[in-house]
Amino acid sequence: MLLAERAENERLRQIIKELQRHRFGRRAESLPEDQLLLALEEAEQVEAEGLAVDEAADPVRREARAARRRANRSALPAHLPRIEVVVDVEDKTCPCCRGPLHPMGEDTSERLDVVPAQFRVLVTRRPKYACRACEEVVVQAPAPARLIEGGIPTEPTVAHVLVSKYADHLPLYRQAQIYARQGIRLDRSTLADWVGKAAFLLKPVHARLFERLKASDKLFADETTAPVLDPGRGRTKTGQLFAYARDDRPWGGLDPPGVAYLYAPDRKAETIVRHLDGFVGTLQVDGYAGYRALAERNAVRLAFCWAHVRRRFYELAQSGPAPIAGEALVRIAEFYRIEDEIRGRPAEERRAVRQEKTRPLVDALEPWLRDKLGLISQKSKLAEAIRYALSRWPGLTRFLDDGRVEIDSNVVERSIRPIALTRKNALFAGSDGGGEHWATIASLVETAKLNNVDPQAYLTEVITRIVAGHPQSRIDELLPWAFGRTAAEAVA
Repeated sequence: MLLAERAENERLRQIIKELQRHRFGRRAESLPEDQLLLALEEAEQVEAEGLAVDEAADPVRREARAARRRANRSALPAHLPRIEVVVDVEDKTCPCCRGPLHPMGEDTSERLDVVPAQFRVLVTRRPKYACRACEEVVVQAPAPARLIEGGIPTEPTVAHVLVSKYADHLPLYRQAQIYARQGIRLDRSTLADWVGKAAFLLKPVHARLFERLKASDKLFADETTAPVLDPGRGRTKTGQLFAYARDDRPWGGLDPPGVAYLYAPDRKAETIVRHLDGFVGTLQVDGYAGYRALAERNAVRLAFCWAHVRRRFYELAQSGPAPIAGEALVRIAEFYRIEDEIRGRPAEERRAVRQEKTRPLVDALEPWLRDKLGLISQKSKLAEAIRYALSRWPGLTRFLDDGRVEIDSNVVERSIRPIALTRKNALFAGSDGGGEHWATIASLVETAKLNNVDPQAYLTEVITRIVAGHPQSRIDELLPWAFGRTAAEAVA
Protein backbone atom coordinates (compact mmCIF):
# COMPACT_ATOMS: atom_id res chain seq x y z
CA MET A 1 0.00 0.00 0.00
CA LEU A 2 2.83 2.34 0.90
CA LEU A 3 4.54 1.69 -2.44
CA ALA A 4 1.33 2.40 -4.35
CA GLU A 5 0.83 5.71 -2.51
CA ARG A 6 4.44 6.66 -3.16
CA ALA A 7 4.03 5.89 -6.88
CA GLU A 8 0.81 7.92 -7.02
CA ASN A 9 2.46 10.86 -5.25
CA GLU A 10 5.35 10.75 -7.73
CA ARG A 11 2.91 10.73 -10.64
CA LEU A 12 1.06 13.74 -9.20
CA ARG A 13 4.36 15.61 -8.74
CA GLN A 14 5.20 14.98 -12.38
CA ILE A 15 1.81 16.31 -13.44
CA ILE A 16 2.28 19.45 -11.33
CA LYS A 17 5.71 20.04 -12.90
CA GLU A 18 4.19 19.70 -16.35
CA LEU A 19 1.44 22.16 -15.50
CA GLN A 20 3.99 24.61 -14.12
CA ARG A 21 6.10 24.31 -17.24
CA HIS A 22 3.01 24.69 -19.42
CA ARG A 23 2.01 27.84 -17.54
CA PHE A 24 5.39 29.43 -16.90
CA GLY A 25 7.85 27.70 -19.21
CA ARG A 26 8.19 26.10 -22.58
CA ARG A 27 5.31 24.08 -23.96
CA ALA A 28 7.21 21.69 -26.20
CA GLU A 29 10.76 20.85 -27.08
CA SER A 30 11.44 24.43 -28.06
CA LEU A 31 9.91 27.85 -27.72
CA PRO A 32 7.08 28.59 -30.14
CA GLU A 33 8.67 29.84 -33.34
CA ASP A 34 6.97 33.22 -33.35
CA GLN A 35 7.99 33.90 -29.76
CA LEU A 36 11.57 32.82 -30.43
CA LEU A 37 11.80 35.07 -33.49
CA LEU A 38 10.38 37.97 -31.50
CA ALA A 39 13.06 37.54 -28.85
CA LEU A 40 15.78 37.32 -31.50
CA GLU A 41 14.48 40.46 -33.21
CA GLU A 42 14.67 42.41 -29.96
CA ALA A 43 18.22 41.18 -29.26
CA GLU A 44 19.37 42.05 -32.79
CA GLN A 45 17.83 45.50 -32.55
CA VAL A 46 19.72 46.23 -29.33
CA GLU A 47 22.94 44.99 -30.94
CA ALA A 48 22.39 47.20 -34.00
CA GLU A 49 21.86 50.24 -31.78
CA GLY A 50 25.15 49.55 -30.00
CA LEU A 51 27.00 49.22 -33.32
CA ALA A 52 25.49 52.50 -34.52
CA VAL A 53 26.83 54.27 -31.43
CA ASP A 54 30.31 52.81 -32.05
CA GLU A 55 30.28 53.81 -35.73
CA ALA A 56 29.21 57.36 -34.94
CA ALA A 57 32.24 57.74 -32.66
CA ASP A 58 34.76 55.97 -34.93
CA PRO A 59 34.71 56.77 -38.71
CA VAL A 60 37.36 54.14 -39.44
CA ARG A 61 35.27 51.41 -37.87
CA ARG A 62 32.19 52.69 -39.70
CA GLU A 63 33.94 52.44 -43.08
CA ALA A 64 35.30 48.96 -42.30
CA ARG A 65 31.82 47.66 -41.43
CA ALA A 66 30.35 49.29 -44.53
CA ALA A 67 32.93 47.46 -46.66
CA ARG A 68 32.01 44.14 -45.03
CA ARG A 69 28.32 44.76 -45.70
CA ARG A 70 29.04 45.45 -49.38
CA ALA A 71 31.06 42.25 -49.68
CA ASN A 72 28.59 39.99 -47.86
CA ARG A 73 25.19 41.15 -49.06
CA SER A 74 23.38 39.14 -51.74
CA ALA A 75 22.33 40.57 -55.10
CA LEU A 76 18.85 42.04 -55.32
CA PRO A 77 16.43 40.04 -57.53
CA ALA A 78 16.78 40.78 -61.23
CA HIS A 79 13.00 41.01 -61.80
CA LEU A 80 12.64 44.11 -59.62
CA PRO A 81 12.34 47.36 -61.61
CA ARG A 82 15.41 49.60 -61.48
CA ILE A 83 15.09 53.35 -60.97
CA GLU A 84 18.43 54.95 -61.76
CA VAL A 85 19.67 58.03 -59.96
CA VAL A 86 22.84 59.66 -61.34
CA VAL A 87 24.96 61.52 -58.79
CA ASP A 88 27.34 63.55 -60.96
CA VAL A 89 29.85 66.33 -60.42
CA GLU A 90 28.66 69.79 -61.37
CA ASP A 91 31.99 71.04 -62.77
CA LYS A 92 33.52 68.77 -65.41
CA THR A 93 36.77 70.67 -65.78
CA CYS A 94 40.07 69.56 -64.30
CA PRO A 95 40.68 71.26 -60.95
CA CYS A 96 44.41 71.36 -61.80
CA CYS A 97 44.76 72.56 -65.44
CA ARG A 98 41.12 73.44 -66.08
CA GLY A 99 41.00 71.15 -69.11
CA PRO A 100 37.87 69.09 -69.91
CA LEU A 101 37.36 65.83 -68.00
CA HIS A 102 36.47 62.59 -69.82
CA PRO A 103 34.53 59.56 -68.43
CA MET A 104 36.72 56.68 -67.18
CA GLY A 105 34.09 54.47 -65.55
CA GLU A 106 31.66 54.68 -62.70
CA ASP A 107 30.75 53.15 -59.35
CA THR A 108 27.32 51.55 -59.12
CA SER A 109 25.46 50.58 -55.96
CA GLU A 110 22.00 49.13 -55.46
CA ARG A 111 19.68 49.64 -52.49
CA LEU A 112 16.29 48.17 -51.82
CA ASP A 113 13.51 50.76 -52.00
CA VAL A 114 9.81 50.38 -51.27
CA VAL A 115 6.72 52.24 -52.43
CA PRO A 116 3.91 51.90 -49.85
CA ALA A 117 0.83 49.99 -51.02
CA GLN A 118 -1.25 52.27 -53.18
CA PHE A 119 -4.86 51.78 -54.10
CA ARG A 120 -6.08 52.88 -57.49
CA VAL A 121 -9.39 53.04 -59.33
CA LEU A 122 -9.77 50.98 -62.50
CA VAL A 123 -12.16 52.83 -64.83
CA THR A 124 -13.81 50.71 -67.52
CA ARG A 125 -15.38 52.63 -70.39
CA ARG A 126 -17.75 50.94 -72.87
CA PRO A 127 -18.64 53.30 -75.72
CA LYS A 128 -22.08 53.00 -77.29
CA TYR A 129 -22.63 53.28 -81.03
CA ALA A 130 -25.82 54.04 -82.93
CA CYS A 131 -26.81 53.97 -86.57
CA ARG A 132 -28.21 57.20 -88.04
CA ALA A 133 -30.33 55.22 -90.47
CA CYS A 134 -31.67 52.65 -87.99
CA GLU A 135 -32.94 54.41 -84.90
CA GLU A 136 -33.27 51.28 -82.74
CA VAL A 137 -29.74 49.98 -83.31
CA VAL A 138 -27.32 50.44 -80.38
CA VAL A 139 -24.01 48.57 -80.42
CA GLN A 140 -21.84 48.21 -77.30
CA ALA A 141 -19.21 45.69 -76.15
CA PRO A 142 -20.52 43.39 -73.40
CA ALA A 143 -19.39 44.14 -69.85
CA PRO A 144 -16.52 41.90 -68.74
CA ALA A 145 -17.42 39.22 -66.22
CA ARG A 146 -16.80 40.08 -62.57
CA LEU A 147 -16.60 38.10 -59.37
CA ILE A 148 -18.63 40.74 -57.54
CA GLU A 149 -21.31 41.89 -59.97
CA GLY A 150 -22.19 45.50 -59.27
CA GLY A 151 -19.42 45.70 -56.65
CA ILE A 152 -16.27 47.79 -56.58
CA PRO A 153 -13.42 45.26 -56.20
CA THR A 154 -11.33 43.88 -59.03
CA GLU A 155 -10.28 40.25 -58.89
CA PRO A 156 -6.74 41.21 -57.70
CA THR A 157 -8.33 43.20 -54.86
CA VAL A 158 -10.34 40.18 -53.71
CA ALA A 159 -7.23 38.00 -53.97
CA HIS A 160 -5.36 40.53 -51.82
CA VAL A 161 -8.05 40.30 -49.12
CA LEU A 162 -7.87 36.49 -49.20
CA VAL A 163 -4.07 36.40 -48.93
CA SER A 164 -4.07 39.01 -46.17
CA LYS A 165 -6.56 36.96 -44.15
CA TYR A 166 -5.37 33.41 -44.76
CA ALA A 167 -1.63 33.83 -45.49
CA ASP A 168 -0.74 36.96 -43.50
CA HIS A 169 -3.29 36.24 -40.73
CA LEU A 170 -4.96 39.68 -40.84
CA PRO A 171 -8.62 39.51 -39.74
CA LEU A 172 -11.06 41.44 -41.93
CA TYR A 173 -11.68 44.16 -39.36
CA ARG A 174 -7.95 44.97 -39.34
CA GLN A 175 -7.91 45.06 -43.12
CA ALA A 176 -10.84 47.49 -43.02
CA GLN A 177 -8.74 49.72 -40.77
CA ILE A 178 -5.88 49.64 -43.29
CA TYR A 179 -8.25 50.62 -46.11
CA ALA A 180 -9.65 53.44 -43.97
CA ARG A 181 -6.18 55.00 -43.63
CA GLN A 182 -6.26 55.46 -47.40
CA GLY A 183 -9.67 57.13 -47.19
CA ILE A 184 -11.52 54.02 -48.43
CA ARG A 185 -14.49 53.24 -46.23
CA LEU A 186 -15.28 49.55 -46.41
CA ASP A 187 -17.32 47.72 -43.80
CA ARG A 188 -15.98 44.47 -42.49
CA SER A 189 -19.21 42.88 -43.68
CA THR A 190 -18.42 44.02 -47.23
CA LEU A 191 -15.03 42.32 -47.10
CA ALA A 192 -16.72 39.21 -45.68
CA ASP A 193 -19.08 39.21 -48.65
CA TRP A 194 -16.11 39.24 -51.03
CA VAL A 195 -14.45 36.36 -49.17
CA GLY A 196 -17.64 34.29 -49.17
CA LYS A 197 -18.18 34.70 -52.91
CA ALA A 198 -14.54 33.86 -53.64
CA ALA A 199 -14.69 30.76 -51.41
CA PHE A 200 -17.78 29.55 -53.27
CA LEU A 201 -16.01 30.10 -56.59
CA LEU A 202 -12.88 28.24 -55.45
CA LYS A 203 -14.65 25.20 -53.92
CA PRO A 204 -14.29 23.04 -57.07
CA VAL A 205 -10.54 23.75 -57.16
CA HIS A 206 -10.25 22.79 -53.49
CA ALA A 207 -12.21 19.60 -54.10
CA ARG A 208 -10.00 18.69 -57.05
CA LEU A 209 -6.87 19.39 -55.02
CA PHE A 210 -7.97 16.95 -52.34
CA GLU A 211 -8.97 14.42 -54.98
CA ARG A 212 -5.50 14.56 -56.51
CA LEU A 213 -3.86 14.19 -53.10
CA LYS A 214 -6.02 11.17 -52.25
CA ALA A 215 -4.84 9.51 -55.44
CA SER A 216 -1.33 9.35 -53.92
CA ASP A 217 -0.12 6.16 -52.25
CA LYS A 218 1.29 8.03 -49.24
CA LEU A 219 -0.18 10.93 -47.25
CA PHE A 220 0.33 12.70 -43.96
CA ALA A 221 -2.65 13.54 -41.76
CA ASP A 222 -3.16 15.74 -38.72
CA GLU A 223 -5.90 17.83 -37.18
CA THR A 224 -6.24 20.96 -35.09
CA THR A 225 -9.08 22.70 -33.33
CA ALA A 226 -11.07 25.40 -35.10
CA PRO A 227 -13.16 27.38 -32.60
CA VAL A 228 -16.49 28.30 -34.18
CA LEU A 229 -19.12 30.72 -32.90
CA ASP A 230 -22.22 28.95 -31.64
CA PRO A 231 -24.93 31.67 -31.57
CA GLY A 232 -27.57 29.40 -30.06
CA ARG A 233 -25.53 29.06 -26.87
CA GLY A 234 -23.83 32.44 -26.94
CA ARG A 235 -20.31 30.99 -26.98
CA THR A 236 -17.93 29.05 -29.22
CA LYS A 237 -17.89 25.37 -30.01
CA THR A 238 -14.87 23.34 -31.05
CA GLY A 239 -14.74 22.35 -34.69
CA GLN A 240 -11.84 20.59 -36.36
CA LEU A 241 -9.65 21.33 -39.33
CA PHE A 242 -8.14 18.15 -40.74
CA ALA A 243 -4.97 18.49 -42.82
CA TYR A 244 -4.01 15.94 -45.46
CA ALA A 245 -0.58 16.60 -46.96
CA ARG A 246 1.75 15.15 -49.57
CA ASP A 247 5.44 15.93 -49.77
CA ASP A 248 7.67 13.48 -51.61
CA ARG A 249 10.64 15.84 -51.92
CA PRO A 250 12.69 14.18 -49.12
CA TRP A 251 13.07 11.06 -51.31
CA GLY A 252 13.02 12.72 -54.74
CA GLY A 253 9.42 11.89 -55.65
CA LEU A 254 8.00 13.60 -58.71
CA ASP A 255 4.52 14.42 -57.41
CA PRO A 256 4.26 18.09 -56.37
CA PRO A 257 3.73 18.86 -52.68
CA GLY A 258 0.31 19.93 -51.47
CA VAL A 259 -1.98 20.16 -48.48
CA ALA A 260 -5.76 20.12 -48.28
CA TYR A 261 -7.68 21.19 -45.18
CA LEU A 262 -11.17 19.91 -44.50
CA TYR A 263 -13.43 21.38 -41.85
CA ALA A 264 -15.60 19.13 -39.70
CA PRO A 265 -17.76 19.93 -36.66
CA ASP A 266 -16.26 17.00 -34.72
CA ARG A 267 -13.21 14.76 -34.42
CA LYS A 268 -14.96 11.41 -34.74
CA ALA A 269 -13.30 8.51 -36.49
CA GLU A 270 -16.21 8.36 -38.91
CA THR A 271 -15.21 11.79 -40.18
CA ILE A 272 -11.70 10.61 -41.04
CA VAL A 273 -13.05 7.47 -42.72
CA ARG A 274 -15.41 9.60 -44.80
CA HIS A 275 -12.63 12.01 -45.80
CA LEU A 276 -10.25 9.25 -46.90
CA ASP A 277 -12.78 7.06 -48.65
CA GLY A 278 -10.98 5.66 -51.69
CA PHE A 279 -7.47 6.29 -50.38
CA VAL A 280 -5.13 3.32 -50.73
CA GLY A 281 -1.64 3.43 -49.26
CA THR A 282 0.33 4.59 -46.22
CA LEU A 283 -1.03 7.28 -43.93
CA GLN A 284 1.51 8.89 -41.59
CA VAL A 285 -0.11 10.25 -38.43
CA ASP A 286 0.34 11.03 -34.76
CA GLY A 287 -1.05 8.76 -32.08
CA TYR A 288 -4.71 9.83 -32.27
CA ALA A 289 -6.86 6.71 -31.95
CA GLY A 290 -9.37 7.95 -34.54
CA TYR A 291 -7.04 6.92 -37.34
CA ARG A 292 -7.10 3.32 -36.21
CA ALA A 293 -10.47 2.84 -37.87
CA LEU A 294 -8.59 3.22 -41.14
CA ALA A 295 -6.03 0.60 -40.14
CA GLU A 296 -8.83 -1.95 -39.94
CA ARG A 297 -9.24 -1.51 -43.68
CA ASN A 298 -6.65 -3.54 -45.54
CA ALA A 299 -6.09 -0.71 -48.05
CA VAL A 300 -4.63 1.70 -45.46
CA ARG A 301 -1.41 1.23 -43.48
CA LEU A 302 -0.59 3.55 -40.60
CA ALA A 303 2.91 4.91 -40.04
CA PHE A 304 3.37 6.61 -36.68
CA CYS A 305 5.54 9.53 -35.64
CA TRP A 306 8.79 9.27 -33.67
CA ALA A 307 8.67 12.99 -32.87
CA HIS A 308 5.59 12.38 -30.71
CA VAL A 309 7.36 9.52 -28.93
CA ARG A 310 10.43 11.67 -28.35
CA ARG A 311 8.34 14.56 -27.04
CA ARG A 312 6.93 12.48 -24.19
CA PHE A 313 10.39 11.44 -23.00
CA TYR A 314 11.66 15.00 -23.43
CA GLU A 315 8.94 16.38 -21.14
CA LEU A 316 9.98 13.90 -18.44
CA ALA A 317 13.68 14.70 -18.85
CA GLN A 318 12.96 18.41 -18.48
CA SER A 319 11.10 17.88 -15.20
CA GLY A 320 14.13 16.68 -13.29
CA PRO A 321 16.52 13.72 -13.05
CA ALA A 322 15.20 11.04 -15.44
CA PRO A 323 17.91 8.56 -16.48
CA ILE A 324 15.55 6.25 -18.39
CA ALA A 325 13.91 9.10 -20.32
CA GLY A 326 17.34 10.60 -21.00
CA GLU A 327 18.66 7.32 -22.35
CA ALA A 328 15.58 6.97 -24.59
CA LEU A 329 16.24 10.44 -26.00
CA VAL A 330 19.86 9.55 -26.78
CA ARG A 331 18.79 6.41 -28.62
CA ILE A 332 16.08 8.19 -30.64
CA ALA A 333 18.50 11.00 -31.48
CA GLU A 334 20.65 8.45 -33.30
CA PHE A 335 17.69 7.58 -35.56
CA TYR A 336 17.42 11.25 -36.51
CA ARG A 337 21.16 11.57 -37.12
CA ILE A 338 20.93 8.82 -39.71
CA GLU A 339 17.85 10.45 -41.26
CA ASP A 340 19.78 13.70 -41.67
CA GLU A 341 22.40 11.81 -43.69
CA ILE A 342 19.92 10.28 -46.15
CA ARG A 343 17.46 13.14 -46.59
CA GLY A 344 16.98 13.83 -50.30
CA ARG A 345 18.33 10.46 -51.45
CA PRO A 346 16.23 8.04 -53.56
CA ALA A 347 13.74 5.85 -51.71
CA GLU A 348 15.58 2.57 -52.28
CA GLU A 349 18.84 4.05 -51.04
CA ARG A 350 17.11 5.41 -47.94
CA ARG A 351 15.60 1.99 -47.28
CA ALA A 352 18.98 0.25 -47.64
CA VAL A 353 20.68 2.62 -45.18
CA ARG A 354 17.85 2.26 -42.69
CA GLN A 355 18.04 -1.52 -42.87
CA GLU A 356 21.78 -1.46 -42.29
CA LYS A 357 22.10 1.27 -39.66
CA THR A 358 18.72 2.08 -38.11
CA ARG A 359 17.06 -1.30 -37.82
CA PRO A 360 19.60 -2.72 -35.31
CA LEU A 361 19.08 0.36 -33.15
CA VAL A 362 15.28 0.09 -33.31
CA ASP A 363 15.39 -3.67 -32.64
CA ALA A 364 17.50 -3.02 -29.55
CA LEU A 365 15.22 -0.25 -28.29
CA GLU A 366 12.06 -2.34 -28.03
CA PRO A 367 13.32 -4.97 -25.52
CA TRP A 368 15.08 -2.22 -23.59
CA LEU A 369 11.79 -0.34 -23.22
CA ARG A 370 9.95 -3.50 -22.17
CA ASP A 371 12.64 -4.25 -19.60
CA LYS A 372 12.44 -0.74 -18.10
CA LEU A 373 8.64 -0.87 -18.10
CA GLY A 374 8.81 -3.88 -15.79
CA LEU A 375 10.98 -1.99 -13.31
CA ILE A 376 8.84 1.12 -12.77
CA SER A 377 5.41 1.93 -11.44
CA GLN A 378 2.75 1.30 -14.07
CA LYS A 379 0.98 4.48 -12.96
CA SER A 380 3.91 6.79 -13.62
CA LYS A 381 4.18 9.18 -16.56
CA LEU A 382 7.29 7.32 -17.68
CA ALA A 383 5.28 4.11 -17.94
CA GLU A 384 2.69 5.99 -20.03
CA ALA A 385 5.42 7.24 -22.37
CA ILE A 386 6.84 3.73 -22.81
CA ARG A 387 3.42 2.17 -23.38
CA TYR A 388 2.65 4.91 -25.94
CA ALA A 389 5.66 3.76 -27.98
CA LEU A 390 5.23 0.01 -27.55
CA SER A 391 1.51 0.04 -28.41
CA ARG A 392 2.34 1.71 -31.75
CA TRP A 393 5.48 -0.27 -32.57
CA PRO A 394 4.41 -1.72 -35.97
CA GLY A 395 3.53 1.77 -37.21
CA LEU A 396 6.67 3.31 -35.71
CA THR A 397 8.89 0.82 -37.51
CA ARG A 398 7.15 1.07 -40.90
CA PHE A 399 9.65 3.65 -42.13
CA LEU A 400 12.41 1.02 -41.95
CA ASP A 401 10.90 -1.03 -44.80
CA ASP A 402 9.79 1.82 -47.08
CA GLY A 403 12.15 4.61 -48.12
CA ARG A 404 9.20 6.81 -49.04
CA VAL A 405 7.95 6.92 -45.45
CA GLU A 406 9.33 9.56 -43.11
CA ILE A 407 10.46 9.02 -39.54
CA ASP A 408 7.86 11.48 -38.28
CA SER A 409 4.83 13.50 -39.36
CA ASN A 410 6.50 16.91 -39.07
CA VAL A 411 5.60 17.65 -42.70
CA VAL A 412 1.92 17.95 -41.88
CA GLU A 413 2.57 19.57 -38.50
CA ARG A 414 4.33 22.40 -40.34
CA SER A 415 1.21 22.74 -42.48
CA ILE A 416 -0.89 23.13 -39.33
CA ARG A 417 1.13 26.11 -38.02
CA PRO A 418 -0.38 28.71 -40.41
CA ILE A 419 -3.83 27.57 -39.30
CA ALA A 420 -2.82 28.12 -35.68
CA LEU A 421 -1.57 31.63 -36.46
CA THR A 422 -4.81 32.56 -38.23
CA ARG A 423 -6.77 31.10 -35.30
CA LYS A 424 -4.68 33.10 -32.84
CA ASN A 425 -5.44 36.39 -34.61
CA ALA A 426 -9.05 35.71 -35.58
CA LEU A 427 -9.97 33.85 -32.35
CA PHE A 428 -12.79 31.87 -33.99
CA ALA A 429 -14.76 31.32 -37.18
CA GLY A 430 -18.22 32.83 -37.32
CA SER A 431 -19.97 29.62 -38.34
CA ASP A 432 -19.46 26.13 -39.74
CA GLY A 433 -19.61 27.75 -43.17
CA GLY A 434 -16.79 30.08 -42.13
CA GLY A 435 -14.75 27.05 -41.13
CA GLU A 436 -15.31 25.57 -44.59
CA HIS A 437 -14.21 28.84 -46.22
CA TRP A 438 -11.14 28.75 -44.01
CA ALA A 439 -10.32 25.23 -45.20
CA THR A 440 -10.93 26.01 -48.89
CA ILE A 441 -8.80 29.12 -49.20
CA ALA A 442 -6.06 28.08 -46.77
CA SER A 443 -5.58 24.86 -48.80
CA LEU A 444 -4.90 26.79 -52.00
CA VAL A 445 -2.72 29.40 -50.27
CA GLU A 446 -0.52 26.87 -48.45
CA THR A 447 -0.20 24.57 -51.47
CA ALA A 448 0.89 27.55 -53.56
CA LYS A 449 3.54 28.37 -50.95
CA LEU A 450 4.76 24.75 -50.90
CA ASN A 451 5.28 25.00 -54.68
CA ASN A 452 7.07 28.38 -54.48
CA VAL A 453 4.12 30.11 -56.15
CA ASP A 454 3.08 33.61 -55.06
CA PRO A 455 -0.41 33.14 -53.50
CA GLN A 456 -1.51 36.65 -54.53
CA ALA A 457 -0.64 36.11 -58.19
CA TYR A 458 -2.06 32.59 -58.14
CA LEU A 459 -5.46 33.48 -56.63
CA THR A 460 -5.77 36.50 -58.92
CA GLU A 461 -5.19 34.33 -61.99
CA VAL A 462 -7.48 31.51 -60.86
CA ILE A 463 -10.38 33.78 -59.89
CA THR A 464 -10.04 35.71 -63.15
CA ARG A 465 -10.04 32.50 -65.21
CA ILE A 466 -13.07 31.03 -63.44
CA VAL A 467 -15.05 34.26 -63.74
CA ALA A 468 -14.22 34.31 -67.46
CA GLY A 469 -15.70 30.82 -67.87
CA HIS A 470 -12.78 28.39 -67.48
CA PRO A 471 -14.10 24.93 -68.40
CA GLN A 472 -14.58 22.41 -65.60
CA SER A 473 -12.97 19.73 -67.77
CA ARG A 474 -9.65 21.59 -67.47
CA ILE A 475 -9.75 22.24 -63.76
CA ASP A 476 -6.32 20.65 -63.25
CA GLU A 477 -4.86 23.74 -64.92
CA LEU A 478 -6.08 25.76 -61.93
CA LEU A 479 -4.23 23.76 -59.26
CA PRO A 480 -1.40 25.65 -57.57
CA TRP A 481 1.41 23.45 -58.91
CA ALA A 482 0.12 23.96 -62.48
CA PHE A 483 0.30 27.74 -62.22
CA GLY A 484 2.38 29.21 -65.01
CA ARG A 485 2.49 25.96 -67.01
CA THR A 486 0.79 25.25 -70.31
CA ALA A 487 -2.47 23.33 -70.43
CA ALA A 488 -0.72 20.33 -72.00
CA GLU A 489 1.85 20.16 -69.19
CA ALA A 490 -0.83 20.53 -66.52
CA VAL A 491 -2.96 17.68 -67.90
CA ALA A 492 0.10 15.43 -68.32
